[in-house]
Amino acid sequence: MTKLLLHVCCAPCAVYPTDFLLIRNYDITLFFYNPNIHPFREFQKRKESVEIFAENHNLPVLIDVQYRLTEFIRSVVFREKSRCSVCQQMRIKETALFAKNNGFDAFSTSLLYSKYQNHEEIRQQCLDLSKSLGIQFFYHDFREGWKIGIESSIAQGLYRQSYCGCIYSEQDRYDKSLRKKGKDNGEHDRSGYQQ
Repeated sequence: MTKLLLHVCCAPCAVYPTDFLLIRNYDITLFFYNPNIHPFREFQKRKESVEIFAENHNLPVLIDVQYRLTEFIRSVVFREKSRCSVCQQMRIKETALFAKNNGFDAFSTSLLYSKYQNHEEIRQQCLDLSKSLGIQFFYHDFREGWKIGIESSIAQGLYRQSYCGCIYSEQDRYDKSLRKKGKDNGEHDRSGYQQ
């Protein structure tokens, strides 16, 4: 039985990949490492939801409980246009390293479930890390179970977030001025000041 470390960004995104792997007799451990999630209360909600999901399904889970705002911001500052790529790489690399150093046979990520992420880029980052670190990467296009995962997470009462996780994605989701002008290009728009 393959011992697999599954990086999970949140409980709803973990539902379908977890079911898919368990049906195929993988011995999986969930791995919550997400320094991108902000603010702190959002980080806590997602962490707690993953803990509940793991407990309800009798799955081992490893949780990085540190709120790593500084680490995340330092990695993306002045690289805002490529922040998603940098963020994915941070999380995938930590997962692959942990798997390699702790006796796992392979690693994968629930990022491959999202229809909103750059799927091919994530797959390639995982393949590159697999090769450079010498640990197997399990690939599957989990997007096929998008609707199933949503329905199951709702039925399980899991906390469902409304944005990817970082402060930039939160602004993209809620700042109506960005929708009118298109996405922020990293420049400050001075016309946003109120009197």
